[in-house]
Amino acid sequence: MSSRNLTGLSIALGAVFGLAASHQAFAENPAPKVEVTPAVKHDTLRSLRGTMPRPEDFSKSPRIHPLHPLPPLAPGSQTDGAVQHTVTGAFAPALGAGFEGVGQGFSGPQGTFTVNSAPPDTNGAVGATQYLQIVNTGFAVFDKASKAVIYGPVPSNTLWSGFGGPCEADNDGDAVVVYDKAANRWVVSQFAVSATPYYQCVAVSATSDATGAYYRYAFSYGSVFPDYPKMGVWPDGYYETFNMFTNTFQGAKLCAYDRTAMLSGQAATQQCFQLSTSYGGVLPADLDGATAPPAGAPNYMLNFTSNSLNLWKFHVDWANSANTTLSGPINIPVAAFATACRGGSCIPQYGTRQKLDSLGDRLMFRLAYRNFGDHESLVVNHSVQVGAKHNNPYTGVRWYEIRSPGTTPVVYQQSTFSPDTSYRWMGSVAMDKQGNMALGYSVSSSALHPAIRYTGRLSTDALSTMQAENSIIEGQGSQSGNNLSRWGDYSAMTVDPVDDCTFWYTTEYLKSTGSFNWNTRLASFKFPGCQ
Repeated sequence: MSSRNLTGLSIALGAVFGLAASHQAFAENPAPKVEVTPAVKHDTLRSLRGTMPRPEDFSKSPRIHPLHPLPPLAPGSQTDGAVQHTVTGAFAPALGAGFEGVGQGFSGPQGTFTVNSAPPDTNGAVGATQYLQIVNTGFAVFDKASKAVIYGPVPSNTLWSGFGGPCEADNDGDAVVVYDKAANRWVVSQFAVSATPYYQCVAVSATSDATGAYYRYAFSYGSVFPDYPKMGVWPDGYYETFNMFTNTFQGAKLCAYDRTAMLSGQAATQQCFQLSTSYGGVLPADLDGATAPPAGAPNYMLNFTSNSLNLWKFHVDWANSANTTLSGPINIPVAAFATACRGGSCIPQYGTRQKLDSLGDRLMFRLAYRNFGDHESLVVNHSVQVGAKHNNPYTGVRWYEIRSPGTTPVVYQQSTFSPDTSYRWMGSVAMDKQGNMALGYSVSSSALHPAIRYTGRLSTDALSTMQAENSIIEGQGSQSGNNLSRWGDYSAMTVDPVDDCTFWYTTEYLKSTGSFNWNTRLASFKFPGCQ
């Protein structure tokens, strides 16, 4: 999130410790009621290619997007119950194409990108012929086959040029892109929060061309700040979750946007549930693969609590909101864990005393869903502590596969990937059409500049195990600067909708030690048996 818009909300973010309550397994009482509100505005952008960006947005004074550390889970566990210290089998799939994404000095048809904020909040999605990568303040579109930049870099709010109001005027960050595989459309969202009322700005492409026309919407959240928005695609809606703040934490807000209306640029509404302050850091399920969920299946939403996960089922009825329901949470026990860095900053780097933020207080984007026909699966990850409390408490990536979310959800497999004492965190995980899995993440230590690596597993491998680690790129510098601990906030592992086999991963690294000089990398790979 942008620091310039938080003058009046510094207390709110300072009080983000209220999110710790999100890890308490309380029942929702009373049950939340659905809130129905129309988009305050919608229009059509005829062509992104013909839109002139405002390059001055890349030259503003650097700013840190603040996020304060959260207290640990209570009571918490100091011994991880699912550590994988040794890898199985050969290396994870061989790296395919790797290339530079938006970052310091990145150039494309629309100019050159200059880092003016941290962290980058790197994410992206792969479509039919293109890859769209987005960071807090800018984005670019790549040709999937050649890896050439075909549009960008431009400020993220270029998508709302001519829209008017804060969506056009502000470039506040926390942007996320997902790809609607059933409709072959791009969905980009970004908040506008420089002043009240606060908005979530949503753009849905009119075709599979990310540089073409878009249907654009602005949804209002009044004077309650919609922090850390995360989106998922579902057949009956685009689902978005937030952590809501006034001067204190107000709980998670779970929303659905009318997908059918937005695919044709028609007037659209949102239906939302406001949870209590007992819950935050909730992710919506994001559909992978060509097989839709069972007819009428609700969107599944997940967060974690002490040694367990919470699952909600969000069913929306656009014809009659009285039939819209939110059930849960269902509490799902998992192997014992403690949050990485107590949710704060403890990740060491080579050559500097500056520690990096773990974001260990929440699940990491995405909550990837897939229907295999004979079973449904959700995969997700978060960062946990691995070493003993007072003996080298390094961090690892805890991942889960949850099956049967529509009936009685169970943990089918889980582990904490930690093959050595380096710190692994900021992961993203997905499955291909065969049930093979890929997990990307950052790695750092006092002897290592932050690197980008990945691992994976075949569906036939022993449960709860990952194969040997592979490198996407080894960092050549560490992040220094005055209290510049912010790193990532999230990364993105997505699956190519054309072959449903190829994984694409993106996150950040540094080419040289410094501040506000991050770069990002994109890479693709697949298991050789997946065709």
